[in-house]
Amino acid sequence: MWYPLKLSYHVRTYSFGERLIPEKLGKANAPEGIVSETWEISDYKDTTGTVLNGRFAGKTLHEVTLAHPDELVGQGWRGPHFPLLCKFLDASHMLPVHLHADNETAVSKYHEPNGKTEAWHIIWAAEGASILAGLKKDYSDAELFEAFKAEDYDRVMPRMAIKSGDTVYVPAGIIHAFGPDTLIFEVQQTSDLGKTVMPSDLYGNRYAEAIWDANIRETLTELRRHYNPKPNAGLVFEEGAIKKTMCCAGPHFALERWAFSEPYSYQIPATACRVISNLGDALDLHYEGGVETLARAESCILPAALGKVRFVPKTAADLLVSYVANLGSDVKMPLRKAGIDDSVISTLGEL
Repeated sequence: MWYPLKLSYHVRTYSFGERLIPEKLGKANAPEGIVSETWEISDYKDTTGTVLNGRFAGKTLHEVTLAHPDELVGQGWRGPHFPLLCKFLDASHMLPVHLHADNETAVSKYHEPNGKTEAWHIIWAAEGASILAGLKKDYSDAELFEAFKAEDYDRVMPRMAIKSGDTVYVPAGIIHAFGPDTLIFEVQQTSDLGKTVMPSDLYGNRYAEAIWDANIRETLTELRRHYNPKPNAGLVFEEGAIKKTMCCAGPHFALERWAFSEPYSYQIPATACRVISNLGDALDLHYEGGVETLARAESCILPAALGKVRFVPKTAADLLVSYVANLGSDVKMPLRKAGIDDSVISTLGEL
């Protein structure tokens, strides 16, 4: 009954993007013009994807999630929507300086079920690409307001260089931006809540002065100061001929990158599905009911009830694997087995 679910994707045309997703990542059939983001796996309001294949074809991810939570997401899981939102993002230009509401703020202020913790995996970054994330010290709101009005973000936010293969874990409430000339994969909680301190909106339209001021003050009420994100190269552990890199981990998701050139069999845990995003050439997914091909720059969900999947690469596989983690068994155990100390493991995010 269960099989790899391929979904339609949602496109955003924000002014920070250009054509990196189709031209550098190689995503086929992308629309013309600016493609800033492709929401590969989404169950957020009207962006929920439609299943393209198999017995659920034509149904939305939201419909399948609510009808089959144990089989799709994982045994015992219940929630208002699929828990992960995964996207490719083109930061040809610097992203706006912004933050996302945490869970408490999302519920109390916006009447939404959860906020947005996220992580960026750097697929490609030109020389000089960087992130701005967190604060250099515990500034007063007045000091931050002054810096943001002056558009002098480096005055109060640390800037760090990034390179391909890095991952940056960003808890909800932490102010951030990245780019230019950067292509990323983002995994996040299912949310689109955000506040910006910029003078313009995501499409480049200038705010009136009073609205800009109000936006900055509102952002400061949601600002959290407990965490300073840093680029992280990930922690490598091997399973036979497959090289796995644990990129980040926290209470809402974990992200791994897998590299292998021989067929690889994997048992999907009944407790948590896996989202697969393909950065390399096409490969075949063999499962009990048949075979599904995952093209370059495509994503799919491997349901919790799917059982064993055999990944058969046509050349060399390069996959990103997102999931809601059991931090003990999924993250700490394989890394400890590889001889990695807990103090190093803790740098992956919020463990």
